[in-house]
Amino acid sequence: MRITGYRTLTTVQDWGRPIGDANGVYADGLVRIPIVIVETDIGITGVGLGPHVEIEKVFSAIEGEDPRGVTALYDRMLRRMFKAGHTGAVFGTIGALDTALWDIKAQAAGEPLWRLLGGRDRRVPAYASGLDIALADDELVALYQTYAERGLRAAKLKGGLDIERDRHRLALVRDVLTDAGHGTRPGLMLDVNETWTRKQAVRHIGELERTLDLTWIEEPVRRWDADGHATVGRGIRASVASGENLTGLEQFRPLIAAGAIDIVQTGAGWGVTHFLRVSALAHAHDLPVSPIGTTPVGLLHAATAVPNHLVSELQDLRPPCGVTIDLHVEDGAYLLGDHPGLGIRVDEEAIATTVRRLPDPLSGGSHIRPERAGHRLS
Repeated sequence: MRITGYRTLTTVQDWGRPIGDANGVYADGLVRIPIVIVETDIGITGVGLGPHVEIEKVFSAIEGEDPRGVTALYDRMLRRMFKAGHTGAVFGTIGALDTALWDIKAQAAGEPLWRLLGGRDRRVPAYASGLDIALADDELVALYQTYAERGLRAAKLKGGLDIERDRHRLALVRDVLTDAGHGTRPGLMLDVNETWTRKQAVRHIGELERTLDLTWIEEPVRRWDADGHATVGRGIRASVASGENLTGLEQFRPLIAAGAIDIVQTGAGWGVTHFLRVSALAHAHDLPVSPIGTTPVGLLHAATAVPNHLVSELQDLRPPCGVTIDLHVEDGAYLLGDHPGLGIRVDEEAIATTVRRLPDPLSGGSHIRPERAGHRLS
């Protein structure tokens, strides 16, 4: 079996409501979802969700190769791009191709990827994450009631701009999840997406912890700031979670070595091989891992095969337009199916009809860092 080509598509995730975080909001709730399809000479195709940046150059490292040699091909892609820099969106392209290769390998073996990787249990514990900073109180409550109906008993809210507003919103969601769990204490997390300085983080979380029990605070300071994460961790009771925007083991190593993070996160767009390697590094330091992403299907399969998976993020309950996935959510967890590979099916005709709805990548949203981030007095 040989890799013969690839195709790229872009669909949309239609949330049907505003979504965003401390950095900005997508008012129309539409987010671009890039897709890579890898083709082989025997007709098996693999699907990866992730960027297309520099894809011709990255793909040249694997063209004509046997896709079943996934981990060696992953390193081959990294080597091909090391001068240009295999980080950021380029790392996402490598991750998308890597995920597609794992999909092909599992399909060729006639097994779901979770089984091929050595997973025993198809159940992957989840927490609710509504990208909810723009919602009014009644909208917030209604949203998390929907998650609670699926059995989720932990939630991560977006915040970081106003202490009292965060306290109020966290309490609303706490009450929703407590009622759904018949009094069981829920897990509460706050994600501020790198919007604070070290002092702001300790002050803000310290104030919240006077009345709330937080499981973790996510990305309290800039993603690469090992000393800053460690400082925050020493000043609060909650765990510190970070890593979704780190690319490559070399970026994780300083934070883990400094004891700066308690929950090691990996972004779904960076690929399966990356997640497996980060999980092994974290496991060597007795740290749990937690996948992050809108559609983290590749990492959900991989999570079944690592001993230190804690919980995975569940954002929208619907997949991107034109995409179907062999999984469902019940009793607070993703339940993976038995379809060989990742279980992703792409309807290219349906995706073609979404072109007119694709948001302008240069328009505002949470992907643009505000000018005053980290420079507010309150």
